[in-house]
Amino acid sequence: MQEPVNRQKDRAADIVHRLREAGHKAFWVGGCVRDLLRGEAPTDYDIVTSARPEEVQGIFHRTVPVGDRFGVCLVVEEGTAYEVATFRTEADYNDGRRPSHIAFATAEEDVRRRDFTINGLLMDPETGRIIDHIDGRRDIELGVIRAIGDPEVRFAEDHLRMLRAVRFSSTLGFTIEPLTFAAVRSQAAAIRRISAERIREELSRLLTGAAARRGMELLSESGLLNEILPEVHALPGIDQPPVFHPEGDVWEHTLRMLSLLPRPDGKADPRLAWAVLLHDVGKAVTRSEDATGTHFYGHVQKGEEISAAILRRLRFSREEMETILALVRGHMLFMNVREMRPNRLKRLLRMPDFAMHLELHRLDCLGSHGLLDHYEFCRQKLAEYPEEELRPPRLLTGKDLIGMGFLPGPVFREILRAVEDAQLGGEVADAPAAREWVRKRWGDRKPPDA
Repeated sequence: MQEPVNRQKDRAADIVHRLREAGHKAFWVGGCVRDLLRGEAPTDYDIVTSARPEEVQGIFHRTVPVGDRFGVCLVVEEGTAYEVATFRTEADYNDGRRPSHIAFATAEEDVRRRDFTINGLLMDPETGRIIDHIDGRRDIELGVIRAIGDPEVRFAEDHLRMLRAVRFSSTLGFTIEPLTFAAVRSQAAAIRRISAERIREELSRLLTGAAARRGMELLSESGLLNEILPEVHALPGIDQPPVFHPEGDVWEHTLRMLSLLPRPDGKADPRLAWAVLLHDVGKAVTRSEDATGTHFYGHVQKGEEISAAILRRLRFSREEMETILALVRGHMLFMNVREMRPNRLKRLLRMPDFAMHLELHRLDCLGSHGLLDHYEFCRQKLAEYPEEELRPPRLLTGKDLIGMGFLPGPVFREILRAVEDAQLGGEVADAPAAREWVRKRWGDRKPPDA
């Protein structure tokens, strides 16, 4: 693992070196400098230079223009792309996202148009010298997210920076400087001008990171949550029966589950993370009380409907939507696993993405009463059942039913599923027994050639 990281760093340093050999100024900038100062290995390296895009393209063999108007191109070295941008200033952000005016500038001017001080440091990779025009190094030491210049101006330029402030605060464990946070709160409604895809990407990065709970709390405190996910914003204050949920309301339950998400290699599965966030979203609109207590009748079905609307709004892919909605729809299936007939239990255990369903159930339990008996029961049954018992070969086909005198139609699916249920339940073990079982239930049919 260490060797590829060092190799990436060496290539990034070589790009700076070659730009300088050609007579241009060049530095590392942004997140990679921040991470190095914090003793962490950067995931990527961004480079800024006085060279114009056409000059960059003339120096390196493989380049990809990704924003000629913005002075940005990718330099591809050994299959890895490095962003190389010309020093620039930006103005006239009419849509709250993209500047309509670009001008090439000095290194200091380039830094001062960036978002936060912690992302505005330059580094000379050859000497390790830090060039700090905006007191970014101090804010890294203090653990502070501070906008460069006037935060109201920075967020008016690009509204997505408000979400990035929350994400950086949660993932880095930094606090947001008061004036910067006040600017987020005052401009929160403007986040709706940002494209759904960009919002989804930022939210997914927040939810899959190590501090998802804190990130969601900050989203709520900032007013951003109500603007982008009002259905989730409705969860605080939705009380639950203490016998099942001693932790408190639906919001606290959801936050606890987010904090418990497994994160192999430091990142949770985004489908599972979104399912955790949305699994109880239907409770806000189904809560009722009567003499027997508090109820959430139909919250699963309503939650699936609400989740589908959210996922469509955020432009999730069809495949991602299907998986997340299946998790939301199935999160209550584990309540009665011990009473399930063998055929139903085996169908549950072999359902698509069952490991993710089981993990959601585990988190659901740990985020509330803490009892894992149903979870352990399922794990035990998975260990007991061999694969051929969960997914046995089919005993009958549609062709077999035609041979038995049945006419093709919707009844075929009913019969074949019933046969498989009988097979999973141990009632039939081979094709002759299956045919006899069908005749007893559906009666004799006249063979087509009789």
